[in-house]
Amino acid sequence: MFDKKYFVSDRLYISRFKSLWADIKESIAGSERDFTTTRLGKAIFLLSIPMVLEMIMESIFAVVDIFFVSKLGADAVATVGITESVMTIVYAIGIGLSTATTALVARRIGEKKPEKASIAAFQAILAGLIISVLLAIPGVIFASDFLKLMGASDEMAAKGASFPAIMFGGNAVIMLLFIINAIFRSSGDAAISMRVLWIANLINLVLDPVLIFGLGPFPELGIKGAAIATTTGRSIAVIYQFYLLFKGHGRIRLYWNSIRFKAQIMFKLLRLSLGGIMQYLIATSSWIALIRIISGFGPEVLAGYTIAIRIIIFAMLPSWGLSNAASTLVGQNLGANHPKRAEKAVWITGVINMILLGIVSIVLISIPEKFVLLFIDTPEVVASGVQALQTISYGFVFYGMGMVVVQGFNGSGDTMTPTKINFFCFWLFEIPLAWLLAIVMNMKLTGVCLAIIIAESVLTITGILIFRKGKWKTQKV
Repeated sequence: MFDKKYFVSDRLYISRFKSLWADIKESIAGSERDFTTTRLGKAIFLLSIPMVLEMIMESIFAVVDIFFVSKLGADAVATVGITESVMTIVYAIGIGLSTATTALVARRIGEKKPEKASIAAFQAILAGLIISVLLAIPGVIFASDFLKLMGASDEMAAKGASFPAIMFGGNAVIMLLFIINAIFRSSGDAAISMRVLWIANLINLVLDPVLIFGLGPFPELGIKGAAIATTTGRSIAVIYQFYLLFKGHGRIRLYWNSIRFKAQIMFKLLRLSLGGIMQYLIATSSWIALIRIISGFGPEVLAGYTIAIRIIIFAMLPSWGLSNAASTLVGQNLGANHPKRAEKAVWITGVINMILLGIVSIVLISIPEKFVLLFIDTPEVVASGVQALQTISYGFVFYGMGMVVVQGFNGSGDTMTPTKINFFCFWLFEIPLAWLLAIVMNMKLTGVCLAIIIAESVLTITGILIFRKGKWKTQKV
């Protein structure tokens, strides 16, 4: 006999699925909604999907190079690891400028002042270009010395110096990629940022094996080819970004009258950026210190740790996408004078992120060897990679809430609070703890990994306690 109850239930499920699919298509195509008035759950969903997909593209960037470079041996992998540890300074500055850009642009968009958002965006681009030139010159000249300083042998430095030289020399495209994508995201055009990373990543994916191994008519460039492929992919993506800023139809555009130096806005941007830059420099320089400790245990251990970190970056970057959604919502809702809505966005996004990373951690803890073997099969390197990957993954749930809370501060324009938290947790706590556990207590790689978990957990708890006090709601930008 026909049961009307089941028929109604089926229609309800179909209706919900259609609604979900419509939201997914809207978020990927680019939503025209006002995120200061849209229902908060839907706003998080529409913003986070393209941001998560964008970060997946960025995570592929992080993995593709190491996948192909690993075929060149442990020394090549270690060279990439050392270079990336020093390049974190570039990333830190780029992300720091992006943090300030997000706070300014999102606030102006929330205030319904797109022209002022456009002027702030140009100041950020100009600052990024100037700083990138200042970094490129010493980076190219002292590339080999950087490798030796970080523990590389003379042979490794001689063979691999071209990799850091090209990466530092082309750091402007990294800087601009971060800053301009932050402009799009903070204005609410997250789908544009996603498409930009797709283009960059697809080009890198094609060029990497071609230039590293010399496929077809191309010369075999080895590790140098990896640097050229990555820089080329990012450069083309930046050209596309500028085209969209001037000719696109997004929420924010650059006009010729907005391309002028504005001292007051530049000062405000640099003041906010200083907190953001220091925040990430403190966090990333702690990784440089950890690399220096681990390099003393041999190239195989360093290579294993490098591969593990690349896998972890791949797993966690989608969560940074969620965090960026929270940052945009905080900035825009504070601009629209909705502080309670801004706070609620952080807590909801944080819980979602904890669930996501909790699931990821279960997978990485259960079968770490399968992921490491995708990159290299040298037994000593695999053993170290598995050890690092499995140990660090135990802290993923804490990381999930911590990164969202930090982005909540940043979205409000309060970049100094996370800076102070990072200084305490990483410099005063993590590095000494890693040295104590790894060297003094002879726990070696395990000691470093445990120090990472403990420091990140302390950061999360501290961030939550301070965020609940709510002083960030009164931040003026």
